[in-house]
Amino acid sequence: MGKDECKTMLDALNKVTACYRHLVIALGSTSDSQNLREELKKTRKKAQELAVANRTKLTALLKDKTTSKDDRAEYERLWVLFTSSMELLEVDMKRSLELGQDFPLKVPTRHFIQTGMTGSTTTVAARAMSVQNMKYDADSNIDTTDLKELQAEITQVGQMMEEMQMKVQVAPWAVEAKQEAGAELKSTLSIGNSSVGVISICEEEPKDEMDEGGDDNGMITCVAGFMFIVIVVIAGVLGYFVVGG
Repeated sequence: MGKDECKTMLDALNKVTACYRHLVIALGSTSDSQNLREELKKTRKKAQELAVANRTKLTALLKDKTTSKDDRAEYERLWVLFTSSMELLEVDMKRSLELGQDFPLKVPTRHFIQTGMTGSTTTVAARAMSVQNMKYDADSNIDTTDLKELQAEITQVGQMMEEMQMKVQVAPWAVEAKQEAGAELKSTLSIGNSSVGVISICEEEPKDEMDEGGDDNGMITCVAGFMFIVIVVIAGVLGYFVVGG
């Protein structure tokens, strides 16, 4: 029961941090807006709440002396995944702070960057928050108040990670993976109820399209061969006249 609960909680954290990274990418681009800044704020706070819950649960299980060897090995694996997710969250929060300072909304100091991204990020934020529709607050001090809060939260996350390392001694290099690298990317199934979206990967191209492509490639090869022969003949004729002259 403990392992399943931990996996579900960790899955939820991973999905929210992934959504947060997706939102951070839009900062400073033409998709940037006050709504995006509020989405970032709510998403990172959700991620921090899940992080605290994961830390509390896993710390208690790893410090329990009655935990079996097999269960402890699984908890250590989940702990390594948890700390990795926290490191990514911290990096993205720092990136969000830097971009927020470089691209203020109320008093713009530079033009937004045309990155090719278009449309709203509301859907991503709604998935992270597990709601149907996002509600926004008209915060006129989003440039100053939120950035100060973000800076304080970055410090808190860093302190929490230091405390985690002191309370639980788990060597990442000693933990064995249970599946090959990238195996989760080949699955089209959601892991748990906390999933915020299903990633589908098309591994094969339709056979008909491949057959049509083969015919086209054959025609291109024939044309290329003919052009090569023509070029060789022309070069030979020119060489003859040059030598003869």
